[in-house]
Amino acid sequence: MFKICTIILNRNLPKPTNALYEHLLKYDNSNNDTYVIEAGSDGDKLSKYCTWYANTPEIIKNGLRYGRGMNYALLELFKGNNWEKYEAFFLLTNDTELYPSETINKLITVLEEHPMLGILSPASKDWGEIKLLKDCQTKYFWFLQNNALLFRRKFIETIMEKDNPNYMNFLFDGNNFRGYLNESEIIAKAYVNDWSAAITKKVFAEENETYLLEKSDLIRTDNFSENRKLYLEEGKKWIKKKYGFNSRWAMNQYVKSSYDRFFEFHPELLKYKI
Repeated sequence: MFKICTIILNRNLPKPTNALYEHLLKYDNSNNDTYVIEAGSDGDKLSKYCTWYANTPEIIKNGLRYGRGMNYALLELFKGNNWEKYEAFFLLTNDTELYPSETINKLITVLEEHPMLGILSPASKDWGEIKLLKDCQTKYFWFLQNNALLFRRKFIETIMEKDNPNYMNFLFDGNNFRGYLNESEIIAKAYVNDWSAAITKKVFAEENETYLLEKSDLIRTDNFSENRKLYLEEGKKWIKKKYGFNSRWAMNQYVKSSYDRFFEFHPELLKYKI
């Protein structure tokens, strides 16, 4: 049986976290297990479905963000006995909103139809990428957004840190705290290692940005404009230090070249190229 593990990242917003957990319980219970990682939440603001409570002084102060938080949860699963029972991991922020229908079964169908797919993103009805899909349900992309991503386990095992894993390095680069282009970095690793990344409109998911816009003080994070400013400033320093790139366009070219080379080796998949 093809089973999925869903991980929800929470910081001080138990209500939407609980609602997302209960949505999955209602519509996707048969082939999915859901876990909640608490990223330094206050003790009275934990989800009632909390699985792991990351509460070191640093995490309480700064949180984990998407990369570090998912690293933390995935590593906990890897260290336990639960890793290999899942074929893929659905990594969600708690502001993700799913539609009132099955999600997991539809994602599984896409993975089964595309055996070289390592990363899969549901579409959003607000995305311009919908136009690029045209009449095709699923196409391979070289850029994705990162609030709801499905990772095939075998792909993760291809690129994950095995020698000295921790919440800073297991899958995402935790030094890139705010996640500047972290989806681009992972997509490049996919295509370089003969995997692909796709968007599908068989499943839709939306991001409710009002939590960041209106409740940044409750989440204990910077407000939207300050976060955006730091995201760019810190991210540009990270990408310069790690890759020597002076702009996001250099990173985009790097990812796009890996994407194009993938199709040179797999011309039978050209129908899925945008």
